[in-house]
Amino acid sequence: MSTTASRKIIHVDMDAFYASVEQRDDASLRGRPVVVAWRGQRSVVCAASYEARKFGVRSAMPAIRAERLCPDAVFVPPDFTRYRAVSRQVREIMLRHTELVEPLSLDEAYLDVTVNRLQLPSATAVAQTIREQIRDETALTASAGVAPNKFLAKLASDWNKPDGLFVIRPGDIDRVLPPLPVGRLPGVGKVMESRLAALGIGTVGDLRTHDLMALEARFGRYGRRLHQLSLGIDHNEVKPDRPTQSISAEDTFERDLPLSELEPTIRRMADKAWTAARKTSRVGRTVVLKLKTADFQVLTRSLTPAEPPDSLETFTAIALDLRQRVQRGEGELYRLVGVGLSNFRDADEHTSSGAQPALF
Repeated sequence: MSTTASRKIIHVDMDAFYASVEQRDDASLRGRPVVVAWRGQRSVVCAASYEARKFGVRSAMPAIRAERLCPDAVFVPPDFTRYRAVSRQVREIMLRHTELVEPLSLDEAYLDVTVNRLQLPSATAVAQTIREQIRDETALTASAGVAPNKFLAKLASDWNKPDGLFVIRPGDIDRVLPPLPVGRLPGVGKVMESRLAALGIGTVGDLRTHDLMALEARFGRYGRRLHQLSLGIDHNEVKPDRPTQSISAEDTFERDLPLSELEPTIRRMADKAWTAARKTSRVGRTVVLKLKTADFQVLTRSLTPAEPPDSLETFTAIALDLRQRVQRGEGELYRLVGVGLSNFRDADEHTSSGAQPALF
């Protein structure tokens, strides 16, 4: 069914990356349930070792819940400087095989190896070689999926985790996809899964046979996208070196705070975001302030000034001004604040023509 059978795509996903780095670097953590997170009421899990996952601990889970699920877990504060260094090592290994590497995060990436630099005989051989090189040079394991497109490659990389390799060939699509629950498709969370279940759609096979026009009428363009995915169709190309679109930093408080007490954190998050933004050659035009209320409502305020912020002081001042545009009750409390830059443009691009303030 795939119209991209001529492509050879690999999705490489490091296994429990942050936790594995901690276990590699500290022998006392090996074989033990490790949770990468700060302790505290507001902390969330950044990563969990496979030993911790057996107890139900997962990334993005509140740390306090992880502690209840696995009382014997060892909590380790994240060290992103170290994780980024290892990620660069892994990226260098990938680039030996193809220049078409599209990072998704520190621990995963797509590779287009339709033509590979070492002239290995197959995409499967390339994936196996990359996994072996990662193991030999970083003492970590990675899982990989090989397929004719990005959607199938990512699906495949999760098939034999951890430390696994799975291949979906064009001729395998009609055998592999239909039995899968629709929740395995990108963008299908619990809410969408329930909406599809109401239509009698529980598996990818059910989705295939459902009327396309009805799906489009119900879900718009995403309905067509779902139908294409059910057939194994994905035309998205591997795009290396994606230009920076946004950079931000955020923090969750130990206790909920009123708007009047957010200035120190806004200043601190602005400093972090500005430092990160200086590492890219692109220029961010829009300043964004993000707040999350005590009852988990997310508020976003943004401003695109006539000229991009040219200093930390200007950037911070705009972020603080945006706080004044939050019209909420005096007793409103907040649990999180974030500051960021978005709407990035190339440095040599004219940035002042037609700029209009935006607030949303």
